[in-house]
Amino acid sequence: MLEISIFSILALFMLGGAIAMITNKQTLFSAFGFLVTMIGLAGMFALLDSRFLALAQIMVSVGAVVVLSMLTILSVNAKEQNLPHEPNKYRWMIISSILVLPFTLLIYKSMSNLYQNFSDMEVVSSKVVGKLMFSEWVLPFETVSILLLTSLVGAIVIARKDKKIEEES
Repeated sequence: MLEISIFSILALFMLGGAIAMITNKQTLFSAFGFLVTMIGLAGMFALLDSRFLALAQIMVSVGAVVVLSMLTILSVNAKEQNLPHEPNKYRWMIISSILVLPFTLLIYKSMSNLYQNFSDMEVVSSKVVGKLMFSEWVLPFETVSILLLTSLVGAIVIARKDKKIEEES
């Protein structure tokens, strides 16, 4: 009973963060919504007794992606007039939710008996995952970090070019 209530609270937490991320016009508040959603997801992993995934979620998503996003948003300083005008945003959100609902039910039905297959599997510790990540998976790990850094620098360069053009004219 306690697990169900914690799951419900975390699900509402994540749903509220996702809705805030989509509906806010100010990009910084959208990033805060993303932060709330990622913390809720880490809580879900912790609820599933997957400590490594919960900590990795906090370190990677919250610690790196959200912080870099917020730094980028603050350095770009997006203005209200540069944001897109979306008059039918809520209508598209409802239509998309209705279109995704049958696929969600299909996935739920197909995975309802999946937990029985996992009971036969052996448990993998975080020590084994850490050894694999930093021995055999170092190149993809570093490639993703370089990709994130490059995208951050690219966003800053693009934003700075627009400022220089505005100052010259």
